[in-house]
Amino acid sequence: MGNLAGFAVCVGLMACALYAQHALYLDPCPLCIFQRLAVIALGVLFLVAGLHDPAAIGGRIYAALIAVAALAGAGVAARHVYIQHLPADRIPACGAPLDQLLEFLPLKEVIAKVLHGDGECARIDWTFLSLSMPEWVLIFLLALGVAGVWNNLRRTRAA
Repeated sequence: MGNLAGFAVCVGLMACALYAQHALYLDPCPLCIFQRLAVIALGVLFLVAGLHDPAAIGGRIYAALIAVAALAGAGVAARHVYIQHLPADRIPACGAPLDQLLEFLPLKEVIAKVLHGDGECARIDWTFLSLSMPEWVLIFLLALGVAGVWNNLRRTRAA
């Protein structure tokens, strides 16, 4: 049941992101898109683990996969938060849009450029309780990672 709850939280996070994009007209920067991919990957892992309902070894495997997805996404979110808190004179210049980068550069270079961040990623267009969207994503990814690992490892001990 915990894995399906994790999946539901990931669906909620994506619903919030899509609402912000399509109703509030807040276009996602490249780092936001990478964070969305991490949330989607985490949601898929939670869904598969919830439907599979694994035994001991499967629970350990799902715990590890959930930890990797959550930490990867949290790493991107942490980088985004760092860029948002840079002094104005240290913010990198805005770069090309992600779709243009994907068209002209190899994937490895695109990932490196996106993780470097740019001025577009430094803008804070939305806050809730004085936290920006990447700060909320970081909190949720860390919480989901801990909950997912604990839930799947706890089940292996009970089995």
